[in-house]
Amino acid sequence: MTLNIREKNSCKFDEISLGEVMLRLDPGEGRIKTAREFKAWEGGGEYNVARGLRKCFKLNTAIITAFADNDIGVLLEDLIMQGGVDTSYIKWLPYDGIGRSCRNGLNFTERGYGVRGAVGISDRANSAASKMKPGDINWDMLFGELGSRWFHTGGIYAALSESSAEVTIEALKSAKKHGVITSYDLNYRPSLWKDIGGHAKAQEVNREIVKYVDVCIGNEEDYTACLGFEIEGNEENLKELNIDGYKKMVGAVVKEYNNIKVIASTLRTVHTATINDWSALCWADGEIYKAPDYNGLEIFDRVGGGDSFASGLIYGFLTENDPQKAVNYGAAHGALAMTTPGDTSMASLKEVQSLMKGSGARVDR
Repeated sequence: MTLNIREKNSCKFDEISLGEVMLRLDPGEGRIKTAREFKAWEGGGEYNVARGLRKCFKLNTAIITAFADNDIGVLLEDLIMQGGVDTSYIKWLPYDGIGRSCRNGLNFTERGYGVRGAVGISDRANSAASKMKPGDINWDMLFGELGSRWFHTGGIYAALSESSAEVTIEALKSAKKHGVITSYDLNYRPSLWKDIGGHAKAQEVNREIVKYVDVCIGNEEDYTACLGFEIEGNEENLKELNIDGYKKMVGAVVKEYNNIKVIASTLRTVHTATINDWSALCWADGEIYKAPDYNGLEIFDRVGGGDSFASGLIYGFLTENDPQKAVNYGAAHGALAMTTPGDTSMASLKEVQSLMKGSGARVDR
């Protein structure tokens, strides 16, 4: 058995995520700098995984985060409730009227089209989630008394502040103590690290965190930027780079971090903002497992594709504990998520399974 996963009937939750949830403001088909109206969504790397597991895969999930106690925070809570993720453990911080002590984060996201790439502009400094500190959450109650089969967090939340990195480690240690499977999406974002030490700081933080991780997720840039492991290969041939070079990289990672049981990576070749080749790899039990290729995938909104991959991967392990099926679920779910707007998936389990079987895009009626 690849992962020693707790029995479902022994836990209140299938999965718990730790991370920041922001209000995403989307100009639709237009551009941020010329917009006159925005559509509001909720989104955040770690949260998107919990929502995908709940909404698409029908598992019981919860989000651990913090909001400033004002109407924007209440709107975010309402959006999370619509996705079915448990909000009972959100921490509410007093709002001082202007956001001097804390505020709710905003994320302006422009989809991109053709030769014009997608654009994301975060306005999240001093956010409530970044103010969380060790001791704020009773992790032993969540993981021990209530129980969860899986805990997920990532490098976006860990980059928000010194204390958010400390909370990440505190949570991971508690999860490990109670036999909860832990996953971590490296999710390197240059904008989060550039003013606090860049690659060097990212590696200092992430190399400490992954000591407590069972399942490590990321793309080739993430493993290099966050952990310092290069994927060698011919950059002219991205598929060869990611498969052959990936094997060497995996060997180096697990040699240094023998706690890691699964390493998973998305594969993406960007032809244009709206045409990508998409697939994924998963290492487990000393073997490499590859998902089918979705070449020429037409992208409507690429943001959240990697998070939907992670939720599909986790679902595959939770339900079948099979690396091949897990990476197939992840790649298919990620592909479908990028065909709809917003950070979060609008796919159903039936649609994911149908795509995994090779279904086409004919009208379903």
